[in-house]
Amino acid sequence: MIFAQSAHFIEAYIEDLNDSLTQHHPGSQLTRIQKNWIAFCLTGILMVNSVCWAKFERASLGSYKLAALSWMFRKGKISWELMFIASVSLTLKKYGITGGVLVLDESDRPRSKNTKRIHKVYKQKDKTSNGYVKGQTIVLLLLVTDTVTIPVGFKFYMPDPAVSAWVKEDKQLKKHGIPKSKRPAKPTSDPAYPKKTQLAILLLEEFKRNHGEIVVKCILADALYGTKEFMNKASDIFGGIQVISQLRSNQNIWFKGKKRKIKDYFGQTNKGTQHTIRVRGGAEVTVIMSSARLKVDAHGEKRFVIALKYEGEKEYRYLVATDLSWRSLDITQAYTLRWLVEVFFEDWKLYEGWGQEAKQFDEEGSNRGLILSLLIDHCLLLHPEQTACVESKLPAYTVGSLQRRTQMETLLEFVKSLLQQPDPGEKLKQMGELVNNVFQLMPSGKHMSGRDLGRLEATPCLSNRYCAC
Repeated sequence: MIFAQSAHFIEAYIEDLNDSLTQHHPGSQLTRIQKNWIAFCLTGILMVNSVCWAKFERASLGSYKLAALSWMFRKGKISWELMFIASVSLTLKKYGITGGVLVLDESDRPRSKNTKRIHKVYKQKDKTSNGYVKGQTIVLLLLVTDTVTIPVGFKFYMPDPAVSAWVKEDKQLKKHGIPKSKRPAKPTSDPAYPKKTQLAILLLEEFKRNHGEIVVKCILADALYGTKEFMNKASDIFGGIQVISQLRSNQNIWFKGKKRKIKDYFGQTNKGTQHTIRVRGGAEVTVIMSSARLKVDAHGEKRFVIALKYEGEKEYRYLVATDLSWRSLDITQAYTLRWLVEVFFEDWKLYEGWGQEAKQFDEEGSNRGLILSLLIDHCLLLHPEQTACVESKLPAYTVGSLQRRTQMETLLEFVKSLLQQPDPGEKLKQMGELVNNVFQLMPSGKHMSGRDLGRLEATPCLSNRYCAC
């Protein structure tokens, strides 16, 4: 896909972003060159679906050179973190958002097996091949509102290498029957490698600090975050709000002074009944559900525990909530909003540049590349047709359809600019030369043309000597 200039709606977004940056963080405003560069990069991501300078250069027929794009990315004095915060504030202001639900989750992204310079890459289990790959993990904070869903924060996660090595060694020693007393003790955690729950708390604190005017109604997270420490801390950050997570089926609860497995309690004492819930404010579905306010053993305090089973499922899932004053129906329906983060991850990887080729080196490269890809999401939320749709109380457009529309509009602008030239024929000839220079043909390793295929025939003396009789 070819483009000659930045998309108009992206240029308008950058101007609004700079105004927001100037308002909230005086002295951090963007220069004219920086605004043009960011607008060009965001257009390039939408056109080629990658944060790749070489692709940007080719798609723009050399309007920007690879070296110039890379230099601005590395050396340009742009306040990247402040720019992202300003973009979130701009999106919230444009839609008049005053409150919402915060959702936490993490996403893995495979990278090169041999990389040594991509930030916080580590060995991960590959679900598709059942083997291992090197990849990055991003803990993401999403704000779900009654109009749009907005990415509002992120952190890169990497497990402590010393702890990972200890776990591997401990498993091997345990496998060989060595008792715990003779196995090495678990090393102290390195503060340089915080846990996912610790990163999540940092994200919540940053959101509270940067966007304190937003009323957070509840926080949603999966079973990884269903610990006492995380749930209590997350609730306290926003003044004791509801936090909803999940419990594992083998966890214990206390009932009438006796400790029981949560699975046994809901399978025997408190069996579920049929209910109808509304999923993400849309379709109504029938579920089997039961609930009780129980003391969770691992938490050491009473929680609202819900056993939930959707139609067609054989096993219950167990929700846990901190605020006992909510109804079980409201907790269950609120937790269905967590699925929206999975939709965001899919769009982000497929359409917004955070794909296989988003391989900017080192910590600053990964952070800045990721910010660029998230700015694309904000930018598409503020697309004129998207805002008109949401303001009219109509379903919002998908990221994929907005991307395809933008690609075609940008291509048409390119054709229009060509036809408006004083001599379109001469301009087209010049562009043909640019195409030859930019899109250079490369030698293939698949074909044998220009190489020696080798001697592929029998040798007479050997044939006579070793012929079959």
